[in-house]
Amino acid sequence: MSNSMGVASVFILSSLLLSPLAMAEESPAFVARNAELSAVHQEAREALAAHQRDAAKDAQQTASKVQADDNAES
Repeated sequence: MSNSMGVASVFILSSLLLSPLAMAEESPAFVARNAELSAVHQEAREALAAHQRDAAKDAQQTASKVQADDNAES
């Protein structure tokens, strides 16, 4: 009997402790904050992708220049 009471008390306490988090997810402030964070993360992803494209382009240009220099020396 005491084991089932312990299990019931865990469920009750967890629901009481987690209910503010569930309500926060629905609040307008929480939604606005998440939208702002999402926008910042999207900008960061785009900047990183642009940087990686530029780095790959620079590496290709360097490789082609080195190859052209090697051919000129031969």
